[in-house]
Amino acid sequence: MTLPAHTSLLDSANKSQSSLRYAVALQQIAAQTGFDWPTIDGVFAKIHEELDEVAAELVDGNTARLQEEIGDLLFAITNLARHLQVDPERAIEQANAKFLHRFAYIEKQIAAQGKSLETASLDELDRLWDAAKGLEK
Repeated sequence: MTLPAHTSLLDSANKSQSSLRYAVALQQIAAQTGFDWPTIDGVFAKIHEELDEVAAELVDGNTARLQEEIGDLLFAITNLARHLQVDPERAIEQANAKFLHRFAYIEKQIAAQGKSLETASLDELDRLWDAAKGLEK
């Protein structure tokens, strides 16, 4: 005898959207039932908890568990974005663009010095990164 398939409120979330937006959809549905932190403090505590779990997995060296904990951390950060009414997909797109812009600045500066990224020191690259950030203000 087979049991009927379980249906869940979460089944209504659109699985075809990006993973970040799907996470938000899952969280929104759960929140509608009352399964949510009443204040942002709970979200921050969860992020710290998940970050500690990632650090613990670094010590253990279990890559499968590390991936799972990184996923939990990303889910918690996505929850923070939802609580703050920030689209996490748009936020990561902006972060990617900012990284590309800053890295391009580093590449141009290093090339102008007749060097390569591989031969530049990390301190030098960090200084150039900070300079690129300063130009954005």
